[in-house]
Amino acid sequence: MLSDVMEDYLKSIYSLQTDDAEPVSTSALADYLDVTPPTVTSMVEKLEERELVEREKYKGVELTDEGRTVALEVVRHHRLLEAYLTEHLDYSWSEVHDEADALEHHISEEFERRVAEALDDPTVDPHGDPIPSEDLTPPAADDTEPLSAFGPGDELVVARVSDRDEDELQYLADAGVEPGTDLEVMDVAPFGMVTVVVGDGSEQSLPENVAQSIRVRRVEANRMSPETEVGGA
Repeated sequence: MLSDVMEDYLKSIYSLQTDDAEPVSTSALADYLDVTPPTVTSMVEKLEERELVEREKYKGVELTDEGRTVALEVVRHHRLLEAYLTEHLDYSWSEVHDEADALEHHISEEFERRVAEALDDPTVDPHGDPIPSEDLTPPAADDTEPLSAFGPGDELVVARVSDRDEDELQYLADAGVEPGTDLEVMDVAPFGMVTVVVGDGSEQSLPENVAQSIRVRRVEANRMSPETEVGGA
């Protein structure tokens, strides 16, 4: 049996590698989990002993096949729970992350199956993140980029947003920015503020850290891609 903390580490490594295929550094993992680097090093050693991660000095940590399977199961639980909470218990998308974090380690496979069935087997959660399939096949390789990587005139569609900051999600909800929203970049200020026109025609100025957390595709690429089923899960 793995502890909740061990599962959290595996899920976090998986999440960090979704946006960057490189091995995950100790410092990046410490920042993501809001713990100290020595704490990360200690836990990584335990995970390595169980053959759930591989570590290469000065490069970082990667999941083994077994570690990835565990991570995918926890991610599936988390994202199904987020979808269930929003659709059936009237939670807002800014409230569900912490609730799902608390529950994801403790649901049975039968409960997971029933939740998926009640939701008609969704492919994405409320934030646009793909939900691993029941057989834990990894989702297709991510083809999105952060909004902050684009410039004036670029026409984009929001694919997913980070679910980790409640205030940030409420900010985006108020701005009308969610998975499936069309955006056109109007201006990128030297200090990082990104100004966009959203689908309803309103103009919004997004701080750099918020723009960094919004993953987008070019409109043309989104129309061509079969992986465009974003929006409500």
